[in-house]
Amino acid sequence: MTLKRRDFLKKAGVGAAAAAGAATLAAPAVHGANKTIKWRMQTYAGPALAEHVIKPAIDAFNKAANGEMEIELYFADQLVPTGELFRAMQNGTIDAVQSDDDSIAAPVDVSVFGGYFPFACRYSLDVPVLFNQYGLNEIWEEAYGEIEGVKWLSAGAWDPCHFATVDPINSLEDLKGKRVFTFPTAGRFLTRFGVVPVTLPWEDIEVAMQTGELDGIAWSGITEDYTVGWADVTNYFLTNNISGAWCGSFFANEDRWNEVPEHLKTLFKLCMDSSHYYRQHWYWGGEAQLRTQGTKMKLTSIPDEEWKTVEDEAMKFWDEIAEQSDRSARVVKILKEYQATMAKAGKPYRYS
Repeated sequence: MTLKRRDFLKKAGVGAAAAAGAATLAAPAVHGANKTIKWRMQTYAGPALAEHVIKPAIDAFNKAANGEMEIELYFADQLVPTGELFRAMQNGTIDAVQSDDDSIAAPVDVSVFGGYFPFACRYSLDVPVLFNQYGLNEIWEEAYGEIEGVKWLSAGAWDPCHFATVDPINSLEDLKGKRVFTFPTAGRFLTRFGVVPVTLPWEDIEVAMQTGELDGIAWSGITEDYTVGWADVTNYFLTNNISGAWCGSFFANEDRWNEVPEHLKTLFKLCMDSSHYYRQHWYWGGEAQLRTQGTKMKLTSIPDEEWKTVEDEAMKFWDEIAEQSDRSARVVKILKEYQATMAKAGKPYRYS
């Protein structure tokens, strides 16, 4: 877990030895009928967050695999910068990834819907319903089926997206000029309200807040703010969110996935589901508990009538994204149909 990036690159080979090193690194993980299959997997999450969002599932997999397969888990930017994860997985430098499509720069049109697509969902349960009952599973499989070398495996719902800031946010005017660490598509949307998106390595965020390089974070809910230490370097938590849940996925190098026996594929799928399930209750309970019992951050809110401006602008943003490709248009159509169904269903599906 303490492997440094430069040491990793030395082992992989550089300069004239790069090709040979890469070939060795990317060699099939199966070397014989009785040999353990070994994977390197990197998550988007830093160590403290990974203890909740991925490590328990991988530990369970390694235990249940009973020596037939072992997954070595690495944290955010430990082997490869998050923005390069897709390419590293595609070329076999690493074997599997847990992240959102947006952050790893997945070269598919649906990548904008990964991470925090503004107001695509209200609650965490919306994401698995959209994928399993409204056709997003098939669309994601179709999109990644056009890309060589990577297998998209599963999507799940993670935490909502709120602002954690040094200064209080009580109006849209307060957002103007704020330098905020956030996700690519979320940042693109938030520029409409004067936010300045900043991209930094995950491990540098806490220091950047302390030095004043950042004014805030729009990367998570309050559970993560407390878990990873961001609540220690911010003073305020905005209760309005730009998305009710993050959409994140598991991916694997296609060749490595094809080498895995069916029973271990099934085991890995079950462990992915256990990870998704843990997030459902960990975030849901944590968000409420820390809003009411947390002592490190003061809650602020933008009035509903003013926040509606942001929600209305998101619908314009959706339509712009729909124009980018036929598949994007299909996703937006599904999102709109789902929103209408939830609104018509009323409480408890939608309260307004």
